Amino acid sequence: MKPNRIILIAALLLTAMLLTCCADSRKAESSAPATEAATAVKEEETAHPDPVGYRQISQEEAQKMMETEKDYIILDVRTPAEYAEGHIPGAICISHDSIPTDDIPELPDKDQLIMIYCRSGRRSKLAAEQLVSQGYTDIVEFGGINTWQGEITTE
Repeated sequence: MKPNRIILIAALLLTAMLLTCCADSRKAESSAPATEAATAVKEEETAHPDPVGYRQISQEEAQKMMETEKDYIILDVRTPAEYAEGHIPGAICISHDSIPTDDIPELPDKDQLIMIYCRSGRRSKLAAEQLVSQGYTDIVEFGGINTWQGEITTE
């Protein structure tokens, strides 16, 4: 193939790609909400971005909440053996895989603030989803103890 043909084909492909991008951009602009009501609905949707029903916060936020909030439960959802190796002071242990599908005696108030963690954050997310599905309304998930900078105890 001659060099001029290669350049011509490359230019045509590049032009086609640019035209496609421009068309997609115009389509997105034309479908943007035009009214104030639509914009308000969009802002309301972004104000509550977590559709799973619990809040995920940083560990720094969790530490501040523990210092300022009252009447909350810290829930460690690791195994009892992991809990015994070290946990956040005041935390109770209910292994994520043993959370029942009905009432949990250790968590009688479904409107109480419950702050959940595990080792790395995976099990605490699963437990948070499970608790929300059981009707708990104030669930906060803050990841894993493996990156916790606060106090840890074995008592």
